[in-house]
Amino acid sequence: MKAVVVGASSGLGRCIGIGLAQRGAEVALMARRRDRLVEAAKEAGPGTLAIGCDVTDADICRAAIDEAAHGLGGIDAIVYTPAIGALSRLIDTDTVTWRRLFDTNVIGAAHFTAAAIPYLTESRGAAAYLSTVSASATDPWPGLGAYLVSKAALDKLVEAWRAEYPMLNFTRVVVGDCAGGEGHGTTEFPSNWDWNLAGELYPVWTSRGLIAGSLVDVEDVVRVVDSVLRCGPTAHIPSVTVAPRRPGESAT
Repeated sequence: MKAVVVGASSGLGRCIGIGLAQRGAEVALMARRRDRLVEAAKEAGPGTLAIGCDVTDADICRAAIDEAAHGLGGIDAIVYTPAIGALSRLIDTDTVTWRRLFDTNVIGAAHFTAAAIPYLTESRGAAAYLSTVSASATDPWPGLGAYLVSKAALDKLVEAWRAEYPMLNFTRVVVGDCAGGEGHGTTEFPSNWDWNLAGELYPVWTSRGLIAGSLVDVEDVVRVVDSVLRCGPTAHIPSVTVAPRRPGESAT
C-alpha cells in the first residue's frame, strides 16, 4: 500500500503515518513543519518521504501530492488528519477564528482530496478522514461549538466525495478522547487554549458526561486506520468509531 498522511508532523497524524510505515506501507508524510517531518520519516523507516504541505493552499496541495505520487510510484490511500480546535464560546468567536477553522478542518480536506483524486481513481484507492465523537456521537461541548460545526461539515464533505466518486472508499474515522503518542506524537489539539476558560468549562463537560474518563490507546487508532485503508474492493466502510471504554465498562 502506498499511502499519503497529511498532518504528520505531530499528534495522531504523526502516529498514524509512522504506524502505517511500520506495518509495511510505503508512506509519504506531509505537514507544514518539515523539520519534524524529517524526524518522523527517520522513525518510520527507510523509504519514507517527508514533503512540505500547507493544506490551505490548493496549489501547494497539488504539488505535494504530485511529488508523493512520483516518489511512491502512485497513491493507493490518503489520510487527512489536520485539525484546529479553538476553545471559545460562540458569542466570542470572531470571523478570523471561524475562517481558520474552516480553512484547515474543511476546505483543506477538499483541496487535498481534489489533488489526490486522479491517483486514487487510477488505483481504486481509499481515503480516511479523522473526525471526532463530539461532532456526531455526543451532545455539543460548550466552548467547542465552532470546532464541532467545522467537523460536522467535514463529515458531510466525506459523504459528498463518496457521492461523486462511488468507486472509491471514503471513510470517516471517528476518534474519542486520545492523547496520542509520546514526544511530538502527543496531541497538540489544546495547545492554544485559554486555560482559564478551559477551567470554567471542564466541570460543565464532566457534569454532562461528555468526557469519557479514559483514553483510547493510539495504537488502536492506527490499527483501525490501517484496516480501513486495506479494505478490499468488495467491501465499504463509510464510518468507524474508536472510542474509549468508560471506567468500569466491561470488554465483553
